[in-house]
Amino acid sequence: MLTRVLPSFGSRRAWHVFERNFQVYKKRWLMFVSGFFEPLFYLLSIGIGLNHLVGTIAVGHEVVSYAAFVAPGMLATSAMNGAIIDSIFNPFFRLKISHSYDSLLATPLDANDVALGETWWALARAALYALSFLLCMVVLGDAPSWWVILCWPAAILVSFTFSCVGLAVCTYLRSWLDFDIIAIVQLPLFLFSATFFPISLYPAWLGAIVAFSPLYQAAALLRGLDFGQFGWIMILRVAYLAVLALIGLRVASRRFARILIP
Repeated sequence: MLTRVLPSFGSRRAWHVFERNFQVYKKRWLMFVSGFFEPLFYLLSIGIGLNHLVGTIAVGHEVVSYAAFVAPGMLATSAMNGAIIDSIFNPFFRLKISHSYDSLLATPLDANDVALGETWWALARAALYALSFLLCMVVLGDAPSWWVILCWPAAILVSFTFSCVGLAVCTYLRSWLDFDIIAIVQLPLFLFSATFFPISLYPAWLGAIVAFSPLYQAAALLRGLDFGQFGWIMILRVAYLAVLALIGLRVASRRFARILIP
C-alpha cells in the first residue's frame, strides 16, 4: 500500500540524475568551497558581537551563552536555505528555462527518478555543508556537549524535508516573479521561528502558531540534540519533519509526471 503513495527510494535510475548534477557542478567547484565559509561568518559575527551584548539564555534546565543558543538555529536555517536553492531555484531553471528534464525523460528515466535524483543531490550538498557548520561550532566553542554529533543526521533530515517540500513548490511556479512569494515565506520563517530567541518570549497565541513552523521544529530538534536534552517531544519533531518530507516528495513526483509527461 505504501508503494502506491510514495515513489521508490531504491530506484537505481534516480542516481543517474544525481550523477548528472555531480558532473555539471564538478566544474564549478568554487560554488562548493564558498558554501563552507557561510557558517564561519555567521558564527563569528554572533560570537564576537551579539554574544557579549545578550549574555546567557536558559534552555531547559541549562544556562548557555547566546552564541551556543543561536548556533543550532543557524544550522537549521542554513539547512533550509541550502535546500531551497537546490530544490527550487535550480530545478525551476531546468524545468522552465533550459528544459533539461525533457532530455532526461527521453531516456528510460521517469518523473519519479527525476524527483528522487534531485532530492538526493540536495541531500549530498546539505550533508557536506552541515558537517562544515558543525565543525565550526565545535572549534568556536558553540557545542556544549558531545551529543552535537547527532545534529549532523538531524540537519540532513531537515534538508530532506525542505528539499522535498521545495521541489513540490517548484512545480507550481510560473515565472521568476513567483520567487517573490518564496522570499515572503522564507524571511518570516527565518526571523520568527525562535532562531534568535526562545519561543517563550512570544505571546501564547503567537507561540502556538510558531510551534507549527517546520523551521521552528528543526531548530528545536537541533538545539535539543546539541544540549543533550532528550524526550518524547524529540521523537515527535522527527516524525513531523519526516511526514512533511514524504508528503512533499509524493506531490513533487506527481507534479513532475503531470508537467513533463504529455
